[in-house]
Amino acid sequence: MPRPRKWRKVCSMPENSKFGPLDITVDNESIINMTVEEYEVIRLIDVEGMTQEECSKQMAISRTTVQGIYNDARKKLADSLVNGKALFIDGGDYLLCDGKGGMCGRGCRRRQFQQNIDNEGEEK
Repeated sequence: MPRPRKWRKVCSMPENSKFGPLDITVDNESIINMTVEEYEVIRLIDVEGMTQEECSKQMAISRTTVQGIYNDARKKLADSLVNGKALFIDGGDYLLCDGKGGMCGRGCRRRQFQQNIDNEGEEK
């Protein structure tokens, strides 16, 4: 019996979940599906500049799991760009943070958004 999958901690959903060439007809053969946790690993490592170790702590998974997710996500991104396929971000095994701290780290968009709201309230 396989080991159950661990929930991955994700700080924000993508603002856009569909990407691709503007001039194609979308069919099952021209779609690549990326999970939310693959998106989160790309965001944390490539956008936020985290190491795989920092990313693993933020998502509460092992570094080797982050490495595997990152490799899969990069292959999907490359396939989409090089072969002109649509990329859809959806699904996966994840828990969305509440933005209030406990499971949030320095790359948490929800926490940053909440802090901006709190700071605006203090100024008034």
